[in-house]
Amino acid sequence: MSSSTSDGAADHPDAVVLSGITKRFPGVVANSDVNLTVRRGEVHAVCGENGAGKSTLMKILYGMQQPDEGSIEVDGGPVRFRNPQEAIRAGIGMVHQHFMLADNLTVRENVLLGAEKLFGIGSAARKRLAELAERTGLRAGPDTLTERLGVADRQRVEIVKVLYRGARIVILDEPTAVLVPQEVDELFDTVRTMRDQGYTFIFISHKLDEVRALADTVTVLRGGTTVGTVDPQVVSSRQLAEMMVGSELPSPDTRESTVTTHELLRVRELRLDADDGSDRALLDQINMTVHAGEVLGIAGIEGNGQTELVETLMGIRKASGGTIELEDAEGRVRDLTHASTRRRREAGIGYIPEDRTRYGLLLSQPLWANRMLGYQSRPPVAKGQLIDRGAARSSTEEIVAGYDIRTPNIEVAAASLSGGNQQKFIVGRELSCDPVLLVAAHPTRGVDVGAQAMIWEQIRQARHRGLAVLLISADLDELIGLSDTIRVMLRGRLVSEADPARVTPTELGEAMTGVSEIHQAEVPDEGVQG
Repeated sequence: MSSSTSDGAADHPDAVVLSGITKRFPGVVANSDVNLTVRRGEVHAVCGENGAGKSTLMKILYGMQQPDEGSIEVDGGPVRFRNPQEAIRAGIGMVHQHFMLADNLTVRENVLLGAEKLFGIGSAARKRLAELAERTGLRAGPDTLTERLGVADRQRVEIVKVLYRGARIVILDEPTAVLVPQEVDELFDTVRTMRDQGYTFIFISHKLDEVRALADTVTVLRGGTTVGTVDPQVVSSRQLAEMMVGSELPSPDTRESTVTTHELLRVRELRLDADDGSDRALLDQINMTVHAGEVLGIAGIEGNGQTELVETLMGIRKASGGTIELEDAEGRVRDLTHASTRRRREAGIGYIPEDRTRYGLLLSQPLWANRMLGYQSRPPVAKGQLIDRGAARSSTEEIVAGYDIRTPNIEVAAASLSGGNQQKFIVGRELSCDPVLLVAAHPTRGVDVGAQAMIWEQIRQARHRGLAVLLISADLDELIGLSDTIRVMLRGRLVSEADPARVTPTELGEAMTGVSEIHQAEVPDEGVQG
């Protein structure tokens, strides 16, 4: 049963105090003696690797789970929430990473659903909704169908929902994971404005540069317990990262070239027409070559054709014109322009999809079954026309061990893994099958810094073995650090080329928005191997 806060709660300097929080699950301790103090009117970031206990801690604060030990205070008074409704009544709201909106309802219907008793459904509700829309920068009208909203406005609707229910303490779970840089800036401006109005934010994020830009205080968790609380203005992103993993981290940057003259992927005059009956091209005159030992990076603001390029290369979309050729492991050049996705996989294309839950995993199936996805016709999974489940299980065990995937066993459903561990599993599956070309769309999106460093190193090692990599990423540091060449995509065309050893993130960003072109000296070919 929740306890009410005192009358002087509004004057209490601490909005939330978690003391000695411990939470055990069968076979694992998710939180062990965690301590967290969040001052009123601040943005307090909570950082940690996947599996560090961040999500469990927030679920406890929001009443979704109960602690085995420890205490919670909100606004200076002790509480124990049995469910989220009690947390909401105490002024706590949570904006989840995966939005909880009904696409077939309007903005107003999504906000009012389940909260009709607060302001009714008439003029008082409309007035309150208009106030909150202005406060959060929500541009969409109240009668707009949610399915028509972009990602940034969907997130604002979620924020309006929790504010409408009276939240003064707002938990933001990975709020920038699906936002482009301009939308991140807008979100941060909104949070800063609301903080200055007295709201308190708990900000969960893997992006340490963003944490340092927004947070007033940072608490780091490692292995389910509190490592420390620091001022983000006096520590670097690298120092924060090393607090999270407990050791020194490698940099993504490497200038040692492994690029050869051996062309593995050749794309010529590739075109993809829109399927709405118009003459608009989603991809237009795409020409590119990826060599053995090369990482070709594609930079671009989301929505400029990167997704369509990946899906066309993988056969998910059918090209309207042009050719796609790949040299397979036996040295045969294969025309894949009209091939099925299965044939492209069999030719040696590994695929890390942008949306891991839609294209990369069967969430309800065990890990060993997910090991077979895309490879069910190839050894070691296949023996002739039959599936070798024993080999699939053995291979899965190797991936789990080699990529440090946190799971009790390989029989658990993929849905039970954290997002970061799901991503590591997909990367491990694809690289363990020795592809000739890896199409990697946002390979480190949503993973912690430790997993990010591990994925970078695995890509580097595969590149040294002669793997060709097409890298699509919204992380400009990742693109600059890993790529041998960077191409900029704008409105469905490749418009600029940059040498990652010379280009700056600012120059890349300007080229991505079309503000300017990249003008650099021709990339020297020294170090290119025959």
